[in-house]
Amino acid sequence: MEIFYSIVNFFVRGGVFMYPILFVAAVATGIAIERYVTLTRLAIKNRGAWNRIEPVLTEGDFDKAREATAKDTTAVAQLLAVGLARQGAVRRVDDVEKAMRTNLMEVIPRFEKRTHYLGTFANLATLLGLLGTVSGLIHAFTAVASANPAEKANLLAASISESMNCTAFGLMVAAPLLVIHAFLQTKTGDLIGSLETAAMKFLTLVGDKQSARMQTRLELAQLPKDPTRDQSRAA
Repeated sequence: MEIFYSIVNFFVRGGVFMYPILFVAAVATGIAIERYVTLTRLAIKNRGAWNRIEPVLTEGDFDKAREATAKDTTAVAQLLAVGLARQGAVRRVDDVEKAMRTNLMEVIPRFEKRTHYLGTFANLATLLGLLGTVSGLIHAFTAVASANPAEKANLLAASISESMNCTAFGLMVAAPLLVIHAFLQTKTGDLIGSLETAAMKFLTLVGDKQSARMQTRLELAQLPKDPTRDQSRAA
């Protein structure tokens, strides 16, 4: 209980600016939890979808891959679905890559949304702490100006100590938010990187299949013609 009362006393002595900092901390905590849960779920679902689709792509069965991605709502499945649809309609790998890159640019903002607020809230908590300290110092010097000269030193020291609570609280909120912000950015970057890796593997498979087709056509074109077949046509 002593710890609880110490925390309450620390908070109350910090002044009115402690409440905005507490509000910032609460909102930022909610955003951090939501982003962590969302990104973790997306990463798990994308990994499972890729593990199901990759063997089909490796076998070169693009029709079966289209069926697998058609009903899948994960980001990696939707990305591959765009590439597979483009692969079935055109023959150039560059066109498939452009379509997948466009889809990826549409998906990335969904991964990054609200994460940047954590950095903003960290700065805001620091500024509110400094503002609370300045406000407390102003009140302290105002009170000391009309106080008994014998009590000025003690009163000023006590007032400054109380005003520093606001800065300390602001920094205690800002420091973890910066760490959490960096962690979530790294997690988002890993998720985006996994999608880019999946896209590159798919494009490599499409390119290999097209190269195999071209090689087969060249080999067929270089086969010697059957003279009996030509004579039957002439007759």
